[in-house]
Amino acid sequence: MAGLSHRRVIIVGAGQAGLATAAALIARGMEPQRDFVLIDRSPRARRAWSARRPSMRLLSSAEHSSFPRRPLEGDPYRHPTPRDIESYLHEYEAELGVKPVWGVRALAVTPHNNGPTLRLSTTVGEVQTRNIVCATGAAARPRLPEWAADADVVGAWMHTSAYQTPEQIPPGRVLIVGGGNAGVEVASDLANSHDVTLAVRTRRTEVHARQFPTHPHFSPWRRAKAAQEPLYGHSYDALRGKGVHIQTETTGVRGDEFTFSDGSRQTYQSVIFATGYEAGDEWLPTFPQPHRRIRTSTALPGLFVAGIPTHSHVKANTLPGAWADATRIARFIHARP
Repeated sequence: MAGLSHRRVIIVGAGQAGLATAAALIARGMEPQRDFVLIDRSPRARRAWSARRPSMRLLSSAEHSSFPRRPLEGDPYRHPTPRDIESYLHEYEAELGVKPVWGVRALAVTPHNNGPTLRLSTTVGEVQTRNIVCATGAAARPRLPEWAADADVVGAWMHTSAYQTPEQIPPGRVLIVGGGNAGVEVASDLANSHDVTLAVRTRRTEVHARQFPTHPHFSPWRRAKAAQEPLYGHSYDALRGKGVHIQTETTGVRGDEFTFSDGSRQTYQSVIFATGYEAGDEWLPTFPQPHRRIRTSTALPGLFVAGIPTHSHVKANTLPGAWADATRIARFIHARP
């Protein structure tokens, strides 16, 4: 733990929120590796963007998918790929001069002897610091329905986070559980090569892609969905035109036979869960609500959260939104004694 000791700040997460926080601290006169350090549970240089499917495109255009004063290269109106964002963050890391400590996962944070110091427990031991920033992302862990483990199919069983190309999916009927943007995109990708069914719990509003992200789908102050995210630039009718079957909500499964809310049953050879993600904040203490309803702050002095909408604002999981969180947090940290 020598590399983490005696730092004013430990940033947990070296993705977009972590790098934005590093930049904001540098702007406040702090030096990377001396005053603060980043840790990340991923293997070296393997941010989550590197695992996203090649066909994926960001909902936001390139001009709205970067940090201020550091635009993405190329056409500002294109929708970037995960590889574009991965390369952008890697280059930004080098420009900042930060050297993340990879392969270290945060486990818990507690006050140290009821004083101003915090104790961070990690997979390589405990370290003390005055400030900790949780920058582990809003899409850190796949979310699965409770019955998912009961599905026993002969083909593929996966979350969309593991989906890359249609060649991964063996021949046969494919059920995609979840009618949001990810489910619709994967269904469209598979439509030319497979017999695809998309199970939709709640039909989403269909809006133009240019409206992203104007429809808030998380309340900033409580862990509850306020509204369903709309479909940006997609439609269920277009999927039907490609031969995709639109089904009602999946309510359970026995082996390879799935049950739907309309009472029907059907067998499938493969199932893909487009059921969203959980934030990487499971290691934080449980708070009833953010401290004084101040964005990015928590009830534990010195503990902050960047880039997660439920701790901040609806756009916090975008690069510009993470930047806004980071500048606020850096100001708080700079003002702390």
